[in-house]
Amino acid sequence: MVRHFGVWLREHHDIDFSPDGGDFANSMKHADGRPVERETMWGMLDAFFPGEMDRQTLVPGAAEALAALSEQADIVVLTNLGDHCRDDRITQLARHGIHHRVETNQGGKGGPVAKLVAEHGNPVTVFVDDLATHHESVARHAPQVHRLHLIAEPRMAPSVPPAPFAHARIDDWAEAQRWIAARFDANQPAQEPNTPIEGVSP
Repeated sequence: MVRHFGVWLREHHDIDFSPDGGDFANSMKHADGRPVERETMWGMLDAFFPGEMDRQTLVPGAAEALAALSEQADIVVLTNLGDHCRDDRITQLARHGIHHRVETNQGGKGGPVAKLVAEHGNPVTVFVDDLATHHESVARHAPQVHRLHLIAEPRMAPSVPPAPFAHARIDDWAEAQRWIAARFDANQPAQEPNTPIEGVSP
């Protein structure tokens, strides 16, 4: 999504997009160098989805990894898009040969992940996401879940530190597939990383 969003911003809004630590607001600047206000950023993200989703392509290895993992796991795509984008996301993924359950969510993903774990009743669950805030949320709500921090976009990955509440950081889908499969093979719930969880649940 990152690369295609950047091209769209340049074409339609004359805005330069240079990933900066995963914070889109810090990554967007007008042609004269002025930063884009955070409210404006959210408006542009809303404009990008779902109308420009056809621009998005798969990152290398993602489809192959999901196909292999689907032989030993029920895969659910939990995406922080508005509910009105769910059908478009399903159609978009299907065009790339990815046919898995899709759920939309706004805010932290910990609560929805905990509900999915309860629904499936499987002691081994793996959560994969590129945002540290979601790993913290899952750690609070479903600490037994294995958490993998994965940023497959090479323009963004170098500027984003490993998520402190994740159990591992891998930015390649082939390697990630092996790590995830090993969690299922071990058939054990997650052990907590050495990071205290304090404060109000996100």
